[in-house]
Amino acid sequence: MAEQQPGGEKQGVRLLGILDVENTPCARDALLHGAGGSVVAGLVHFLATSRVKRSFDMGMAGFMLTTLGSWFYCRYNTAKLRVQQKVIQDGIKNKVMYEGTSLDPTRKTREQ
Repeated sequence: MAEQQPGGEKQGVRLLGILDVENTPCARDALLHGAGGSVVAGLVHFLATSRVKRSFDMGMAGFMLTTLGSWFYCRYNTAKLRVQQKVIQDGIKNKVMYEGTSLDPTRKTREQ
């Protein structure tokens, strides 16, 4: 739960006092995927070997790998989306700026 600060500002949920899960993009989804990955990895290893401690270690490794993999994949896609949005915004800005002038590329194709 988010706590109210004395100034009326909400503080998000912090993981290990560092990562603000509520306000960091991809953090919540990465942690949920990691939790699922740890359960699957630990359970599969336990069913295959019946070794409890080693299965716990495999579950922890599954959590770390799944969380980091999900985190990097999501952050990569978010960065790629931001670049695409920037290109589209620049294109729209140029379209508005040059529309109806001699620099308008669509005007040249219509006149030819």
